[in-house]
Amino acid sequence: MEGPPLRFLLVEGNPREARDAATQAGAQVASALYARTLQALSPAGTRVETVFPTDADGSDLPAGIDWGQVDAVAWTGSALNVYDDHTPEVARQIALADVVFGQGVPFFGSCWALQVATVAAGGTVAANPRGREVGLARKILLTDGGRAHPLYAGRAPVFDAVAIHTDEVTRRPPDCTVLAGNAMSVVQAAEIRHRGGTFWGVQYHPEFDIREIGRLCRRYADTLIARGMFADREALDRHVAECEALADDPAGRADLAWRLGVDADVLDPRTRLTEVRNWIECQVIPRRLDRAA
Repeated sequence: MEGPPLRFLLVEGNPREARDAATQAGAQVASALYARTLQALSPAGTRVETVFPTDADGSDLPAGIDWGQVDAVAWTGSALNVYDDHTPEVARQIALADVVFGQGVPFFGSCWALQVATVAAGGTVAANPRGREVGLARKILLTDGGRAHPLYAGRAPVFDAVAIHTDEVTRRPPDCTVLAGNAMSVVQAAEIRHRGGTFWGVQYHPEFDIREIGRLCRRYADTLIARGMFADREALDRHVAECEALADDPAGRADLAWRLGVDADVLDPRTRLTEVRNWIECQVIPRRLDRAA
């Protein structure tokens, strides 16, 4: 991508034990994957610096930078539940999101990030009565606002995306535009305006490919089997292996794409990453250029 090098502040939403569990399952630490995604979609020389607010000393900005040097904030998913706001790991993230809004920097995130931004801006989140949405979020439909929104430039009006979540937005913040939804969650994407800042966020995970969601199924194997999403461990392992094989050869394994019900929405990286790329192009780079002028 053309443009000036950027400086992102990336917020890791997972506590240390969840990060370790992901690694043990062969998945990636969320912030490491997000950082690589941001750098791949940004101009050369871009830096991504990560904070870990779930860790006792992790809410502060990295040494040597201040908010005046931050071009944008991105936020990962998390295994936490935002309604557990009595816990320090959650409370620190809600407080940090409020600070980010107040700084007015471009703000984007996936899944947990949408939930944290919602609560920080005055909305509510609860467990989804329809259960867990895992693997693919099917038939996400852009609202009228979503079809006109730059976040979705180049997106089809209906699409599938990688997802894994149990909670959903149940009451929108006061200044919020819902951009997309589906049968599982009315709010699959939103723009939230609060304290002079603007958040663009999605309930799904554009940063995850089919390999990553397969490995995350392995990470949550016991839960998914207990909830009837897989008959047993053998069935789950077979699913993970098929996800891996399709990721290795998306063009040559039409049989697996058909069996898993996956198409270019997920298998084509450019399509899958539409929202992250549009945010960088429409929000982050213009603000960086304005600041440099």
